Amino acid sequence: MYETIKCDVSNRVLTITLNRPEKLNAFNPQMSKEFTEALDYADNNDDIRVVIVTGEGRAFCSGADLGKGTSSIEEDYFSGKSDDSEERGGGFVFKLFNLKKPIIAAINGPAVGVGITLALPMDIRICSTNSKIGFIFTRRGILPEAASGWFLPKIVGISKALEWVYTGDFISPEEALESGLVSKVVPPEELLPTARALAEKIAENTSATAIALSRNLFWKMLGETHPMESHKIESKGNLWASRQVDAKEGIASFLEKRKPNFTMKPSTDLPDFYPWWDEAKSN
Repeated sequence: MYETIKCDVSNRVLTITLNRPEKLNAFNPQMSKEFTEALDYADNNDDIRVVIVTGEGRAFCSGADLGKGTSSIEEDYFSGKSDDSEERGGGFVFKLFNLKKPIIAAINGPAVGVGITLALPMDIRICSTNSKIGFIFTRRGILPEAASGWFLPKIVGISKALEWVYTGDFISPEEALESGLVSKVVPPEELLPTARALAEKIAENTSATAIALSRNLFWKMLGETHPMESHKIESKGNLWASRQVDAKEGIASFLEKRKPNFTMKPSTDLPDFYPWWDEAKSN
């Protein structure tokens, strides 16, 4: 089905593997297209609860495929465009941002350039001790992309973000953990089992609609300046959620000391004010 990625579904978890190991999984327009299609599949399939992204072989993603020399960076590896559109550099980045499902990056090796910026809109990043991360754009005479000017400072703070971008230095797993870029560092053989255990815990114990709404709540709040905005959305969301069957099941399973059986589906059962950053729906 795909040439540059692999997809596997197990226990309601979709694992997307970037699959150009001979090129260290370098990102090209075809990979961008196939990756976006896989994200659409995940978002529209209620049997998939969590997405994991990793790389085949010894790299996560070595960045944009520069096999064409300077013309490589003129191509848009995100939206497939090569003009000066304001949407240039968008594509799958906003697909990730708008996803209804939690997404975990399992960074198994070098993650450089777009190889790391593509992981910034993901919810949880775990890396192996073999990983090597680099925001190397200024060393190539270009700027960071994939909306990383918005994501990276929010994740690690403005000072650390600019230090990494200004120097283009490689970042060790230890520094990535200390800065909050990743949440765990594990031995290579434990990386996918760790990511899968976390994904399956989410799939087995939580409401899919509550996850979708919570994910969007937290990403939305990164752009707000006052806690009252979070309070307004939480109140509106919980008023709706408390009237739904998943809330009744969540309470019943707790009282009956059993695993919950949540039945609501993100594809059909989200409230009409979702997503919250659509102001026309929020007001």
